[in-house]
Amino acid sequence: MSDRPRLPRTGSGTGTGTGTEELERRKAAITRLGHELRALVEATVRTDASPATLHRVADGVRTVTGRLTGRRRARGEIPEVDEFPAGPRFYSPVTGAGSPLAPPMRVTAADDGLIGECTLAGTHEGPPGYGHGGVSAMLLDELMGRACAAAGTPGLTVSLQMRYHRPVPLETPLRITARVTGTDDRKIFVNGSITSRTAPDADLVTAEGVFVTPDPDSTRALFPGLQRVMTEELRG
Repeated sequence: MSDRPRLPRTGSGTGTGTGTEELERRKAAITRLGHELRALVEATVRTDASPATLHRVADGVRTVTGRLTGRRRARGEIPEVDEFPAGPRFYSPVTGAGSPLAPPMRVTAADDGLIGECTLAGTHEGPPGYGHGGVSAMLLDELMGRACAAAGTPGLTVSLQMRYHRPVPLETPLRITARVTGTDDRKIFVNGSITSRTAPDADLVTAEGVFVTPDPDSTRALFPGLQRVMTEELRG
């Protein structure tokens, strides 16, 4: 018998009635705030405003930050709006609708893996006019990991070999692909690529990755929040 852990999709979105409605309202609010924060971050890295204006804006941002009161999520706590590991994660720096840093990448299923689409902005700049190489690695690592989970073999990255063929342009719709190419016990082998949406045959970046599905004991140690969510779902 396989010792691969069966990781559930966490989150409270499987309920009915008022709980589901409240969760959907929270998701909508997180998405709206994330959109406005991305606009703020992009304006911040592009602006040529005067020092006085920047100081006034900084004061305003501090005031707004102070309004985010209430309990703060602890390290390792899985947000109730997330579906971990294979579903949406609202604060992911790659796909998260609520993240001020995410492009965010939209993920869809393909016949042989997953496809992601996004457009990098000034927030993601490395060389002038082009994306940072670390951002390319982050996009691929995220989608390749999601491809493992989508194939029923969720895993953690142990190796990611990158090849940068051409610079990745900003403000250009991108197409990211990931597909599982094989497995060996708990190892999963994955290939990924980044191209522009208009030239999908011209690789900008490619990657070969090795992921490993942790054994059940390691899963419990790494993700204690999973046990809490599973217990709450059984009670509900």
